[in-house]
Amino acid sequence: MARHHLDKLSVGGYVDSAVEKLFGSGAGRPSKHYRCVGPSPLEAPVVHSDTLVLTLLGNALELLPHDKAELMAEEVGAQYGRVLASGLSPNDLENGQRSLRSALQAVADALTAHGFAAHTDQRNNQLRIVSNHCPFGDVAIEHPVICAVDRGMVRGMLGALYGDTSPQLQASLPQGDTFCATSI
Repeated sequence: MARHHLDKLSVGGYVDSAVEKLFGSGAGRPSKHYRCVGPSPLEAPVVHSDTLVLTLLGNALELLPHDKAELMAEEVGAQYGRVLASGLSPNDLENGQRSLRSALQAVADALTAHGFAAHTDQRNNQLRIVSNHCPFGDVAIEHPVICAVDRGMVRGMLGALYGDTSPQLQASLPQGDTFCATSI
């Protein structure tokens, strides 16, 4: 198994390989030795495709008027949220539908699985989803309109699990907060 990976590194130019045949032994596969060439692949700069895609999305949204960009980002998020909700198990159903609380918890769990580190809480008689980590990273700071994707995901999932709601952004990293919160 390691040989397969080492051969790929060899093809990529990261390692050299040499076949050595032991004297007096004619059976079995010849011994292959590998040697690192130049800097280690672990030291090479890593290009994160997620960051690239998010940056391109942010730049594309900036070309639109702000209100249209926000509507588009939220709708894309809502579509994705509906897809996510269709894959969730139908636990805690009441009369064929989830309660708002159980739907919010399912949404928070799905968001956590996608890197948001989300949980539900209640503040001032308002239920909300709080995300302690933003998978959009610094791109959300540079292009705050991307936060509409998150809000759309919440709206799409809740719509499929509970019914139509109008989630509102309550706190966000681009606004200088230490977490993001969407109230219901």
